[in-house]
Amino acid sequence: MRKVVIYTQESCGPCTAEKLWLKDNGIEFEEKNIRENPKYLDEIVELGASATPATVVEDENGTEVVFGFNQEKLAEILGI
Repeated sequence: MRKVVIYTQESCGPCTAEKLWLKDNGIEFEEKNIRENPKYLDEIVELGASATPATVVEDENGTEVVFGFNQEKLAEILGI
């Protein structure tokens, strides 16, 4: 079972673009807005991110983190 979590914030163009891209490709995801919940900001900092979006993909092979909207890397990880 694959789980995709994207850390976002308002007024983040790449966040909006990535969410649309994921939806267009039929990928379900959980959005964590770092401005709505301080806990999410702590989580993204722990991942080593300094900006949004940061995407965490967990599956049977492990966990991968993608910083920024790196469409090529996400496509590779998600098998698109």
